[in-house]
Amino acid sequence: MIFDEQAVRIALHKAWSLQTAVQWKADNPALGQCNVTAAVIYGMFGGEVLRTRLPGVWHYYNRIRGERYDLTDSQFTAPGALFDAPDTYADEVSSVSAAMTGIPQREYDALKHAVEKALDTP
Repeated sequence: MIFDEQAVRIALHKAWSLQTAVQWKADNPALGQCNVTAAVIYGMFGGEVLRTRLPGVWHYYNRIRGERYDLTDSQFTAPGALFDAPDTYADEVSSVSAAMTGIPQREYDALKHAVEKALDTP
């Protein structure tokens, strides 16, 4: 499958829910979704999982074909934002296992299934 940022952003917006991250809110659907989103996108499209330090937490995102994609960046500007967007991204290469630390497998499975359905892929 070829990565199409706009199609993936639309699919993620449809896919995020309380089943994909307990922090989810209707008015800020990307909230708390960075870990699981980075892991699912890596599993579907390859590339790398990257991270940047925010106050007290890691923020996860992806690099695909050499380009950075922060597919949960809307969480920084939506109502109820917990953090400001990073001034600069550290782009520290990480891993799916680091991103999934403390995240239940059921959240990964739910997001992967919902994204595949939204993208209409098997």
